[in-house]
Amino acid sequence: MKTDLLRVENLTKHFPLKGGRSVVHAVDGVEFTLQKGETLGVVGESGCGKSTLARVILRLLEPTSGRIFLEDTDITRLDAPRLRARRKDMQMVFQDAYASLDSRQRVGRIIEEPMKIHGVGDRKSRKVRVMELLGMVGLEPDAASRYPHEFSGGQRQRIGIARALALDPKLVIADEPVSALDVSIQSQVLNLMVDLRRTFGLSYIFISHDLAVVEHICDRIAVMYLGEIVEMTSRDELFLNPSHPYTRALLSAIPRPDPRRRGARRVILRGDIPSPENPPEGCRFHTRCPESRPSCRESSPHLCDTGTSEVPHIVRCHLYR
Repeated sequence: MKTDLLRVENLTKHFPLKGGRSVVHAVDGVEFTLQKGETLGVVGESGCGKSTLARVILRLLEPTSGRIFLEDTDITRLDAPRLRARRKDMQMVFQDAYASLDSRQRVGRIIEEPMKIHGVGDRKSRKVRVMELLGMVGLEPDAASRYPHEFSGGQRQRIGIARALALDPKLVIADEPVSALDVSIQSQVLNLMVDLRRTFGLSYIFISHDLAVVEHICDRIAVMYLGEIVEMTSRDELFLNPSHPYTRALLSAIPRPDPRRRGARRVILRGDIPSPENPPEGCRFHTRCPESRPSCRESSPHLCDTGTSEVPHIVRCHLYR
């Protein structure tokens, strides 16, 4: 039986604006669990709070409220020294592989640096570990003596993955790790991440705006809209039976290279995403929802199980009250 590695409870992150008269509601009341060895995909349009959620979970940003449990440890209550010790167990792969690597350091030193900071091994053993990690991500040993600008985008992302694995973490958060890569390179990096998960028993939170990519790598998927999770279920259930109108719109926008699907109904959302500084009253999606009703404008829906499948299928919508 699988056990929870991560548990997020009512997590909120608000950014006060200049003058303090209003705030940006970047993440609002997010809750989920992540099991050991599982990959959870987080999807949604740009600006919905995906990257902020990732940084708050790792406490790169401090949460406004809520709790984050890594195994049995509430990391929101840890002071700086204890948090630093737990950072070995949770690492991040960033979207911009070039910006996340120090251009003044050679690759070997970049990968070795987390081990030095946490006092892992001596100089000789760390060098051996660097060579092992380069081999794991498909790079030659001589890569250690080169600088990041000497590599392609896909190779730089492999370096970022090697650095994230240097401390044998339990949790890796990947923030759109393939969005800036060519399609052929995307598949190589995704397959690498799948292989590493099997080899090391990693747990991933995989953030993306591309549902086709998420379908390839994830076990469960959470859909975010304007700081909230509006639907969450298994990958297969989400693609076979999308329940929230927003999820249906996202899925209908996926290009399908199948001429038999030319007549498939496309859901077109009207209007722009509301400002997170002033989210709509009631359901946050009602201003764009093709199935909006009066109750959607009057009260905010709670997460509930649709009860339509054997696996949990959570949705935030008045259609399922």
